[in-house]
This record gives sequence, structure tokens and C-alpha cells, in this order.
Amino acid sequence: MRIKVMKFGGTSVATAEARMQSAMRVISAKDQGFRPVVVVSAIGRKGAPYATDTLINLLNEIDPNVDPDPRELDLLVACGEILSAVVFAHTLKTLGHSAMAFRGGQAGIRTDGVYGNARIVSINPVALLKSISGGHIPVVCGFQGVFVDGPGMPGGELTTLGRGGSDTTGAALGAALKAEAVEIFTDVDGVKTADPDAVRNAPTLRTVTYDEVAEIAHLGAKVVHPRAAEIAMMYGIPLWVKNTFTDDEGTQIVPKSDFPGRRVTGVTHTGKLVYLQFDLSGAASEAERVMLETRIYETMARYDVNLFMLDMSPSSTGFAVPRDQYPIVENVLDGLVIPVGGAERRVYLFQVGRNASREVETQAALLGSLGEVRRVPAELTEGCTMVSLVGHEYMQQPGVFYNVMHALAEAQIQVLQTSDSDYSLSVLVTESESLRAVRLLHDRFGLSEVS
Repeated sequence: MRIKVMKFGGTSVATAEARMQSAMRVISAKDQGFRPVVVVSAIGRKGAPYATDTLINLLNEIDPNVDPDPRELDLLVACGEILSAVVFAHTLKTLGHSAMAFRGGQAGIRTDGVYGNARIVSINPVALLKSISGGHIPVVCGFQGVFVDGPGMPGGELTTLGRGGSDTTGAALGAALKAEAVEIFTDVDGVKTADPDAVRNAPTLRTVTYDEVAEIAHLGAKVVHPRAAEIAMMYGIPLWVKNTFTDDEGTQIVPKSDFPGRRVTGVTHTGKLVYLQFDLSGAASEAERVMLETRIYETMARYDVNLFMLDMSPSSTGFAVPRDQYPIVENVLDGLVIPVGGAERRVYLFQVGRNASREVETQAALLGSLGEVRRVPAELTEGCTMVSLVGHEYMQQPGVFYNVMHALAEAQIQVLQTSDSDYSLSVLVTESESLRAVRLLHDRFGLSEVS
């Protein structure tokens, strides 16, 4: 049985015309001898009536000061994909092809119990295989699964997979069904060397590795969710990114063993970031410095805060966080008190920003009678963006770091922080200079000639 999983994003199902074009792609795959399995996102993007953000706003508009219950929020936002799956299945039926819509749980997707950002733990696609054998085209809700909280519990709790979760659904179903390929359809021709909004006419990469596309996704590009790339890599599934609305061949994502040699893949940039640098020089000992550093990162992990540009030294540690997550960071760290066990009678008090907030000053006054109070200040740099050069086994070559820094210095673009990995070199710059930095590095490394 030649199965092909075809995932369609929000813009590919946003209008009747878009759904018709997407449906024709499914029928074409069927005519070529494949058994298509369709995965759909919610209809449209932010602002559209049934988009995920629109559904979330239904609750936020009731009272912005009361956070929605995560369980019930998952129930609500999953309606977007359910509506999309039913509408898309009906579209196929009107074209003379039998189709069946499936919720994530009905498709056999089981997750852990983390509402809003669940991970798939198993897939038993028996219902999908039965549907295929019966001559139907399964249309599966992306972004969702179910969690069974203990034996004997009825039905299971509906969970969602987080932003970009429909890509993950597509890749995971491809693995479970042993598909010949997973195709992710969007409104761009494939993986670009840069965001077309930053670099006009940025070329489409015809081949990239799983590692590269996962790195690109982690660093800000929104073409493929990193979990989807990781699943496809783990199970060796051919993965494609294509445009629903053009005949462009798209981008094929392959193992790095199939792509020998070194090269620069592209330049990415994130959204708005806030950088925090914690001064740990006031720690009484190395053990207490490590304890403070550990507590910072444990706290960030507990609140699911995404961290970028991690920096560690003997006297400080720092990282960048997305601007929309900064209120969480400020809320949990500003005024945080960490006591030291034993007879020292010493406490550490965290202060976010150069000027102490009322909460920090109040804490300091209350704690003074209990013993020595040592402050751990964090210097803030707001209005930042991370710009990253991504490459296949390229970043460790001599001269790459120099070329990046020299190019930015020549253009008088200040670099606030740097970090690197096997597949990328990142710089933190002010938001106002981010697009200029992207264009500059794109030109410096000859990415306009990539094909």
C-alpha cells in the first residue's frame, strides 16, 4: 500500500478556492497510485473566524485578567481543526471521492498530559488503515490527540500539540503508516534562504537536511515545525515542503548522509526578544553561584519559557526570551527569594532591571531582619532580535565568525551577544537593524546564487 501523508496549512484551507486547489492535489496523488492521508490545520490565520488565535480571544475577551483553564482551552482551540477536517472531507466528496474526517484521538494519536503543548507518545492508526482499505480518504485534524489519565477512564482527555503541531501530526502519521512521503503544503515555494519579507526574491532551496531545517525552525523560520523534522529524521521519512498554489517542485528534506559537503543554507531572524544578564558575582561561594544559576534555569523550564543566546561565565549568566514571554519571566524572577541552608542566615534576592521594583524593595525590607540579603541583579536589554547564519557542517570553518562580525562592523551594526552551534552562528542585534543584518549576511555569503 503506497501511502502519502499530505498536510495543508491554514492558508491552504482558508477559502473555498484554496480548499479546491488543495483537494485537487490530493486527487492527483490518488490518480498517481497513492493512498493519500490528509492532515489539516484550522481554517485561516489570526483574525479569521475559525483560526486558533480567534478562538483563544473568545475567552480572553470575557475577562483578560482571568487566564483560561488549559484543559478547557484545548477543548476550544481543537474545534478549529475539527471544523477544517469536516469541511475538507466534504469538499472531496463533492468532487466524487469518498472521504472521512477524524479527530486526532480517532486517528489513534495518544499524547502525554501536557495541555497546550503535548507530545505524541504513541499512534495506533487502525481506524485510518480501515478507512483506507474501505476506499476512503482519511482527513485528520492536525495539532491534537488524546491523553488517557489512568486505566478505565472513558474516552481520554483532548490535548493539543502547541504551535505548528499540525506539521508534527503529519510527520508522526507518516512514521506510523510507513508512508512513502510526507508533503507539507503552505503558501511559499519551499524552504527559502531568508524570509522573503527581509530579502526580496530569496531563492528556494531544493534540498536541505533534517538537521538544517530543524535548526532553521528553532531559530525563527516558520516553514516546518522542528518536531516534525526530528520525527521524519528519526524514522527516515522523505519530507517535502511545497506550495499549494504553484507548480514549483518545492524543497526536499533529506538525511545529512545524502548531502555531502559544506555550505551556508540561509539566514533567519526571530521576533522581538528581551535579553537578561544576571550578575552572580555576589555569590558567597562557587557552590552557591551554581545553585543560583541552576535555580534560574529550573524556573524557566517550569514555566515553559523559550530561551535563546545562552551565555555562561564564572560571574554571570544570561539569555534572551521572546518579548511576549517576558512578563512571565519578570513575574517569577523579580523578587524571587532563595534562602541558603545551614547556619549562614543568608538569602539571595533577585532583581530584574537596573532599578529595583516596589516588590523587590518590600522583600528586602522584610528579609533584612532574618540575616544577610544579597541581591542578584539582572541587566535588561529590550528591543532585540537574533539573526542567525545556518549551514551544513559549515560553521566551524576558520574565518566564518570573523566574516560575520567584520561585515556587521563595517555596516555599523552593533552586536550585543553571540552564540553558535554545529549548524548555526547567531548574533543579537537591535530590532531596528535586524532586516538590514539579514540582507547584509545574505549578500556576504552569496545566498542569492543558491539553488
